Amino acid sequence: MPKTKDGDGATVPQRLLAAATRLFADRGYDRTSVQEIVEAAGVTKGALYHYFGSKEDLLQEVYSRTLRLQQERLDAVAGADAPVTDRLRDAAADVVVTTLENLDDAVIFQRSMHQLSPQKLRQVRAERRHYHECFRALIEEGQTSGVFSTATPADLVVDYHFGSVHHLPTWYRADGPLSPRQIADHLAGLLMRALRP
Repeated sequence: MPKTKDGDGATVPQRLLAAATRLFADRGYDRTSVQEIVEAAGVTKGALYHYFGSKEDLLQEVYSRTLRLQQERLDAVAGADAPVTDRLRDAAADVVVTTLENLDDAVIFQRSMHQLSPQKLRQVRAERRHYHECFRALIEEGQTSGVFSTATPADLVVDYHFGSVHHLPTWYRADGPLSPRQIADHLAGLLMRALRP
């Protein structure tokens, strides 16, 4: 089945994901039917099942697409020819910005990921663990080279930062006093100050 585009240039999978994201964030995964998703996307049930197989596959993809973006950006930052302090600060800020730019995805993750099957949940957790391990490697690089303090284990530093990131959907408002970039800079700054030797 071709990935037919609509008037805005969105393919069928993009339209399905956009509709599912909106509905899952507004109403919850369990209170959203396949019929409501396909109607909102302007496609048939056959199209949904062709591209995603199930409503659960849509739920998994909502989270995985943001994590893929974050992983690509982290890989680019980590591999840059820059001091580890700059790379960690950039990575710490980027995960905040990309979370806020995809806030509905983060809301859905918090509310609904437990509704994935055990196999799909393991897959999502493995993807997230890989991201955290790559982030931790930057901290360990700085600790090994003496740029960052070793007083706090790298795992705990990762948990500290991502605890803040995962909490963003509970309080962030687009019309609030701080922009995503300002929030990202503040949180990255807190992390970097915590790692000072």
